[in-house]
Amino acid sequence: MFSHIVIGSNDLERSKRFYDAVLGVLGAGEPYRGQAPSGHNRLFYRHDGAALGITEPINGEAATCANGGTVGFKCSSPEQVKEFHDVAVAHGGTSIEEPPGLREGPMGALHLAYVRDPDGNKLCAMYRVK
Repeated sequence: MFSHIVIGSNDLERSKRFYDAVLGVLGAGEPYRGQAPSGHNRLFYRHDGAALGITEPINGEAATCANGGTVGFKCSSPEQVKEFHDVAVAHGGTSIEEPPGLREGPMGALHLAYVRDPDGNKLCAMYRVK
């Protein structure tokens, strides 16, 4: 459904270290470094037909995380969900909500892990049990 998602960062190099490690778990490689027409620096991670952009805010104000917003990442196994979580925490992320694991609900059985990146953006690693 989505082609790309872009989130802001107050420290692009810190974000690069975090996302290089975390998205490496999913198989994403080095990001494309670019510059917006406004001169603001950006990173774009491409993987499996989608992209995640990390940018300095174009309006020159501090980057803030979306209250109630979550960026979800599809994982290929329960083990990859746990690894995503653990790598995120080891690289400056914060574990939030319940520990990584199986959740049963109206959407079916899901393995989930939730973390916040160093700028406070909420990330979810998810594996849907077949």
